Amino acid sequence: MEILIKPLVTEKMTDQAERFNRYGFVVDRRATKPQIKKAVENLYNVSVDSVNTIVYGGKMKSRYTKGGIITGKTASYKKAIVTLVEGDSIDFYSNI
Repeated sequence: MEILIKPLVTEKMTDQAERFNRYGFVVDRRATKPQIKKAVENLYNVSVDSVNTIVYGGKMKSRYTKGGIITGKTASYKKAIVTLVEGDSIDFYSNI
């Protein structure tokens, strides 16, 4: 099972990384906190202090078109906020 799907690179997460040494990832919905911790430590060679998880439900969206109103739902996902120990960091931009 692939635990980490993709890193979250947003303004808010970049600010948290600089201030509190926290990084965000979209993870598999079935992943547990110990599995997420182990996956981050193995992939990035860092030490993880704590893991917080959040499950986002999909939102209902609608738009108006010539043919009428189209409604749908965005995908739900699980997000993990990983706090690293002091002195460790992850550089997402090194591969670009």
